[in-house]
Amino acid sequence: MQRRAQRADQPKQRPSRLNSVLAGAAAVPVMLIAAGCSSDSSGADAKASESPASASASPSPTVEAAVYAKLPEPCKVLSKKTLEELVPEAGKSGKEGNSDDVSVRAGCSWDSLDNNGVKGSQFRWLNVSLLRFESDAARGAGEQRAQKHYSKQVADAKSADGAKNTKSEQVTGTGDQATAVRYDLRKKEGAFKQQTVVARVENVVVTVDYNGAGLAGDKSPDTDDLMKAAQKAAKEAVAAVTKANGADAAAAPKSPKSPSGSSSKPSSKSSSKVSASSKSPAKKS
Repeated sequence: MQRRAQRADQPKQRPSRLNSVLAGAAAVPVMLIAAGCSSDSSGADAKASESPASASASPSPTVEAAVYAKLPEPCKVLSKKTLEELVPEAGKSGKEGNSDDVSVRAGCSWDSLDNNGVKGSQFRWLNVSLLRFESDAARGAGEQRAQKHYSKQVADAKSADGAKNTKSEQVTGTGDQATAVRYDLRKKEGAFKQQTVVARVENVVVTVDYNGAGLAGDKSPDTDDLMKAAQKAAKEAVAAVTKANGADAAAAPKSPKSPSGSSSKPSSKSSSKVSASSKSPAKKS
């Protein structure tokens, strides 16, 4: 009887032991999860403490602001007297070129035909092109961009299609740098004498194209006279750019050229920085 009683009690003891085992097994994952969370958190804290204090975003690059902010009216850059000398039959006004933004790109042209009847005619054509370069964080300072364009304009003039007897020379007293290029060009109308003067003043490039020809049997104009006239026009156009930007820009001191060939600005202007992009100028008109 006692054995039967013991056997009857056994089923009541098994659930108690099973519950203890299950309870202990359930506690293990909880401890592992807690330990895992604790490990991840401490690792993240360690990485954060190891990162340098300078992990903040680096400042965007800046460049020196361009000196000149606008261009003069292109058809008014030359005096009446100069126009009468270079294109005597052109009239009072020239033909302004098309431009999306006249503060960045502008130009004006004049042509003159002095008809002498059976003795022939003297033809003259004059064009003044103005391009201003803004400072751009991605492309560089306005003056540096103007220097590159200046060099390209000179190279283009020296390698013009069909040019013969090409000669070039440096021009003094006209902006920061200037080059004159001359060559002969044969067209169906006659033999033309082409003069091109490219000048840079700060962040603006001025290009003067001037050519002449004796048509219908008239003699060809003197090349030296044409070149002197073209250089005079370039000097006036450069002066007009400076005047249009006010006395402060005209009187701004220029420091010596750096070894790279670009001029470094005085400290009073070096604090003026820009980082906004600007519209790139289009081809000359």
